[in-house]
Amino acid sequence: MPEGDTVWRTARRLDALVGEEVTRFDLRVPRAATADLTGERVVDSAAHGKHLLLRIGDLTLHSHLKMEGSWRVFSPGERWRKPAHTARAVVGTAAHEAVGFDLAEVRLVPTSDEHSLVGHLGPDPLAGDWDPARAAANLQADDRAIHVALQDQRNVAGFGNEYANEILFVRGILPTTPASQTDAAATIDLGARMIRANRDRRDRTFTGDARPGRTTWVYRREHRPCRRCGTLIVGGALGADPTRERIVFWCPTCQR
Repeated sequence: MPEGDTVWRTARRLDALVGEEVTRFDLRVPRAATADLTGERVVDSAAHGKHLLLRIGDLTLHSHLKMEGSWRVFSPGERWRKPAHTARAVVGTAAHEAVGFDLAEVRLVPTSDEHSLVGHLGPDPLAGDWDPARAAANLQADDRAIHVALQDQRNVAGFGNEYANEILFVRGILPTTPASQTDAAATIDLGARMIRANRDRRDRTFTGDARPGRTTWVYRREHRPCRRCGTLIVGGALGADPTRERIVFWCPTCQR
């Protein structure tokens, strides 16, 4: 599942293009299909939370992976290892060809206007300007369930459903607890350490064990015994809007 660490690794993958001149530029979305940045140089590749920013010349190619999206980098002429009809963006240079598949959002804006796309986001624990105090204050001021508040990208950028479940288990917090009633600073600190530990790993793990089926404490482990106490893990959903429900998993003994 693409969360902040996945997007950060994607940005690092696209670093291969930085400094190179664009020789092919193809956006397969109606609003930007006629854009042509050939001849421009790739300036930078960055991530903020779940948003990817590829800066080319004085413009920024913004994309969001959502659930299915990915960027792959190929050698010129190399066969794409995903169906061509799923490609939404192609940025080619003499040495590389970056292809964005199944991207949920693709926008092209002046780099000076990036704030219109990511300015509303909270601090990102993988960014150089990480501000844990601000992230904790955002969380502490939120009266919603802590599981929901942790995933609100306006509070802190990068945590998705898997991180929220695992953070709350390790902290021993029931997912329905109002965020304002928790130790927000400790929760943010743990989350930041988790996502930083995972950003360079090929396979995300929260338990320290990367073997299949051993990487999570509670996420998608409903009806299985807790790895700490043996109590069966419980699953459920949070959120008033059925289209935006968060799937939650917790240990009724370890999380109170």
